[in-house]
Amino acid sequence: MYVGALELDVLLGDVRSLKQKRSLVRPVVAELRRRFEVAAAEAGHLDLHRRALLGVSCVAADAAHVVELMQQCERLVAGRPELELLSARHRVVGPEDL
Repeated sequence: MYVGALELDVLLGDVRSLKQKRSLVRPVVAELRRRFEVAAAEAGHLDLHRRALLGVSCVAADAAHVVELMQQCERLVAGRPELELLSARHRVVGPEDL
């Protein structure tokens, strides 16, 4: 079993309130969950209007599948015009890491 964790630090466009921020972030998180069947949430920068840290995790039997899934999630977020992807950090944990 392999577990993947992905942190996506994003900058939001012209956002002036936390309510506007949530209206941009929630659809992205929902699309990640629906499209890739991963666990996803806003996991950081909760009090900042123009920044968000999205966390994504997945579990699979094959490390290559976990890596591919995380890359697809990163590409989806990077392709959203209302977001600017500042950084992405991938981590894969497998049986040899325990």
